[in-house]
Amino acid sequence: MSAAQGEHEQLFSGPLLASGLSSFTAAAHELKSPLALVRQLSLMLEEGELSIDEQKRILRQISLTSERALRLTSDLTRSVRLADALFELEPINPQQLCEDIIRELTPLFAAHDREVRFVSHKHPLLLVANRDLLRRIIMNFSDNALHYAEDETTVEIRVGSLQSGKIIRLGVRDYGPALSRDTVKSLKDKLAHAAAPINARPQSSGLGLYIASQFADAMNGKIGVTQHRDGATFYIDLQASHQLSLL
Repeated sequence: MSAAQGEHEQLFSGPLLASGLSSFTAAAHELKSPLALVRQLSLMLEEGELSIDEQKRILRQISLTSERALRLTSDLTRSVRLADALFELEPINPQQLCEDIIRELTPLFAAHDREVRFVSHKHPLLLVANRDLLRRIIMNFSDNALHYAEDETTVEIRVGSLQSGKIIRLGVRDYGPALSRDTVKSLKDKLAHAAAPINARPQSSGLGLYIASQFADAMNGKIGVTQHRDGATFYIDLQASHQLSLL
C-alpha cells in the first residue's frame, strides 16, 4: 500500500479525548446527519403513501442509520474511559476481522446504493492489537467513507505491510472529495487538542477521526491518511505479529 505518484501520506495522533465544550459540540455535529435522515424517513412513513416494499426499505434504512449513530456514541463513551482501562493486545488476523466487518456493513452500504469490498494481501498477515478497539477504528473509517464516497463507487478495505513486514497497515479507501495537504496538516495540528472539521468534507466534525486516534494510541499504533486525486485512504499502522502458527 505504498503511496503512488501524486499521493501524499500523513500520520497523526493525539492525547486522550478531553471533556469540554469542544467535544460536546463535535458530537452534536456528527450526530446531526444521521438523526436528520431518520427524521426525514420517519416523516415519509407518516405520510402513508408508500407501498409495502417501500415501507420495508425505509424501515431497514432507519434501523441501519440508527446503528451507525449508536456506534459513534459508543465510541465516544469508550474514548473518554481509555485512561482508566487496560486493553489486552493479542495476535489478530486482520483479513478475518475485515471480512467480518464487511459482512456487517454490506446491508448499510446497500441501503445507500454503495458497495464495500476487501482487498487482500498476497500473504497471510498477523498484527498485534486489541480486537474491539481495532474493529471500532475500521468501522469508523468505513462509516466516514460511506458518507463521502461518490455515487456508483466501491469503498475498499485494504491490508498491507510496510518496513519489510514489521508494520501492518489497515486502510479504508474512498473515492470522494480530495483532501489538500493544508487540510491534512491542519488536522494533524488540531487533533492534538480536539476534534477538527475537515474542510473538504464540511459535514464532518472530525470527531470520528479524533476518537480513532485515541484508540490507536492505546494499541501503540498510529493513524494517518493518504491523499489521492479522487478521494482518500484513512489507515492505521500497527506492529506485526510473527505467530503465523495461529493462522
